[in-house]
Amino acid sequence: MARFELKLPKMGESVAEATITSWLKEVGDTIELDEAIVEIATDKVDSEVPSEVEGTLVEVLFQKDDVVGVGETIAIIETEGEDTNSIPVTSNAIEKSQVEDSQLEAVQKTIEKATEIVAIPIAKMSDSGKFYSPLVRNIAQTEGISMQELESISGSGKDGRVTKEDILLYIENRENTPIASNKVEQSKTVEKPNKVEKTVAKATPVSLNGGDEVIEMSRMGKLIAKHMVDSVQTSAHVQSFIEIDVTNIVKWRNKVKDAFFAREGEKLTFTPILMQAVASTIKKYPLLNIAVDGDNIIKKKNINLGMAAALPDGNLIVPVIKNADQLNLVGMTSAVNDLANRARNNALKPDEIQGGTYTVTNVGSFGSVMGTPIINQPQVAILALGAIRKVPAVIETSEGDFIGIRQKMFVSHSYDHRVVNGALGGMFIKTLKETLEAWDLNQEF
Repeated sequence: MARFELKLPKMGESVAEATITSWLKEVGDTIELDEAIVEIATDKVDSEVPSEVEGTLVEVLFQKDDVVGVGETIAIIETEGEDTNSIPVTSNAIEKSQVEDSQLEAVQKTIEKATEIVAIPIAKMSDSGKFYSPLVRNIAQTEGISMQELESISGSGKDGRVTKEDILLYIENRENTPIASNKVEQSKTVEKPNKVEKTVAKATPVSLNGGDEVIEMSRMGKLIAKHMVDSVQTSAHVQSFIEIDVTNIVKWRNKVKDAFFAREGEKLTFTPILMQAVASTIKKYPLLNIAVDGDNIIKKKNINLGMAAALPDGNLIVPVIKNADQLNLVGMTSAVNDLANRARNNALKPDEIQGGTYTVTNVGSFGSVMGTPIINQPQVAILALGAIRKVPAVIETSEGDFIGIRQKMFVSHSYDHRVVNGALGGMFIKTLKETLEAWDLNQEF
């Protein structure tokens, strides 16, 4: 028998650690190849860790809410065959391992000390020695919770560690949490001069009747809700709408979809066709591919299209198609299908939902004719694709005007009026309309 060390896999360049949220298998359970063993969470996305081997789970090295570094062993699986990835058992090996662990710990402490010196808002370790996971720190920073306030939260995790549930519960209740007067005085002494206080309206209390059911929001649901409210408070949202005749696109897709699947092995939907048109239009209007940083505008070099996709629990996630303007229709179709499928299976990597510069959401997939989506910060615009419908329309010909059946859709363009004026926002969708309506019925794919 052999003992295989299951390690926390690399989840992207910017992710160094993750929090264990739940074990899907118990010690003694049989494990299949690629079967999910544990659920983890970073400050970006939740995901599962699959097994790289078949065997029996014999040891779990971390518990729920523990923070694990990338590359650390999280579990031991007993397998058939030679022991190629075993745990050292000799005294010399143990001593060597202890020395290496000690050296690694010293390096980590040095790194942590250097991190504190460069004044990261929420440190990994407080002055009192409390450790905070990246997820907790991210939530604290987003909510404007100071280290002093964070230390006052009672933790329910291992060794009194503050978990994500603890901090989310604290955020929900802190409006009604009394604060000692001496702490108020301390807070006042460290405030920056001329600081503008942010007033938050209290929610109206909800009365409950006997038959009402209380459903707690999921962690992701709470983060999405916070992100949406912050976006509305940050950007001056304005919308432009336009109707597009996509009759030629519908006819062309129906004509080539079978041949496309036979050659490429991918189903051709309308989404990649529309996404490719959006990417080419952004290239013509680069001032929509920007972000706002205080009084500065950051013009993004790459066109990275976010694509809103549904998760199994009903929440939405926005995977990103990097350098979308460089993809042909085959490449765009492959990217769209891959990201959508892995979003449905909770298999996206943290790096795959970062770096977006413009977002597209398909509200038409739910039958909506149009929508007014909220901007995905720190971007400045988002496009909603409405349902494609058969409608009566005026058809202009050299012999006169006629009424005929056409395939049409509305697109809704929400943009940040602080930096995008109505002319730019309107011209963008006008050009998109011209691009789609000029679709060549005889073109190859």
